[in-house]
This record gives sequence, C-alpha cells and structure tokens, in this order.
Amino acid sequence: MGTGFVATELARALAARIGVELQILGYPTPLKAVEGLKARECDLALMGIEPSRVGEVDFTPPVVQFDYTYLVPAGSAITSSKDADQPGIRIAVVRNHASTMTLTRIAKHAELIGADLPDEAFDLLRSGKAHLFAAPREVLMDYAATLPGSRVLEDAYGVNNIGVAVTKGQAGRLAYFAEFMDEAKTSGLLRGAIEHGGIPTFRIAPREAAKTQ
Repeated sequence: MGTGFVATELARALAARIGVELQILGYPTPLKAVEGLKARECDLALMGIEPSRVGEVDFTPPVVQFDYTYLVPAGSAITSSKDADQPGIRIAVVRNHASTMTLTRIAKHAELIGADLPDEAFDLLRSGKAHLFAAPREVLMDYAATLPGSRVLEDAYGVNNIGVAVTKGQAGRLAYFAEFMDEAKTSGLLRGAIEHGGIPTFRIAPREAAKTQ
C-alpha cells in the first residue's frame, strides 16, 4: 500500500476538517501527478521532494520518509550499497522515479539500465540482465518474496522525503497543509496511518529533514 495508503488516510482527515467531500484521483507515476497538479485536476499530492519537481510544484516540509536500497539475487557477492557502484555492475532502475534520480546523482561507475515499470525492472534482475534492482525498500521486499534466495541490502543509498505538493503560487493553501501535517505528526494520526497500513519501512520525517535529496 505504501505512500498511497498514507496519503488516503491523511486526505480523509484533512477533508473532514475542512468539511468537503474527498475525491481521490489515481495517477500512474509521480510525473503524471505533477501534471495533474499543474492542470488543477487535483488540489494536492503526496510525493517525493525531488529537486527536479521543486521547480514545477511547491512542497510542504517532509511528512514521511523511507530508504532507497538494492535487491540482489541469490549468490550475489554484493553486501552493501558501496559495493554496487563498481565498473561492470548493471543496476536495473525505473525511469523517472525519484529513487533513480537520486541514484543518477551519486553513481559514478555502475551502468543504470532503465525500465518503464517496476515489474520490468525486476525482470531485468531475474533474467540476469542486471546485477541489482534499485528502488524503495518496501517495493524490493515485496519482490524479494517472489525470488528465492534474493536479498534486500540492509543499508541504503538514499532517503526519500515525502511531502505534500501543491500547484505553485498558492502560499496560503501550502501553509495550511503544512500546519495540518505538522499536527498529524504530533497527534498520532500519521503514526496510526503508518501502523494501520502495515508499512514498517516508513517513518515520520523529523522537522529538520532536508527538503531535497
């Protein structure tokens, strides 16, 4: 369920406070969600505070965060994210995903092999065309359960800070959403959403969390 479950729970509470009917729109990718915000198809979206998106929409401070790491197949000698960035190593990634954008900024030697969808990136690993699959930890844990002997590395190569995004130029709305999310952290609403969603890989973002990765 991940971000979608947390976003739904927070949106329900926010709609109840404002006294409006909630309508949830589904977008296949964060890029499409950004386009939806800019087109004013929706009022807010919960997504990663990625530098490439900051120029397109405005964000509240981080609400939740989770790690980016790697999935390796059975028999792999790679035990940490530092081992991954080596010449000759091929890493499967999802194009335009925040986890990929983060990795692109830090990878110096490994080759990134892009796929349009997570299932396609996973197939690159499963078929041996890639040595690792880079993605959010929760996603990789689900895939690991379907690939005997595979492992999700314990460390991380990055952290995704998730915030509320709104169309640019709405300072009042942004401030209101930021205040609501801050209250959600202290009231237990956010913690409850994470626990009810069964998302152990998520954690509440500290107030001092960076706005960009």
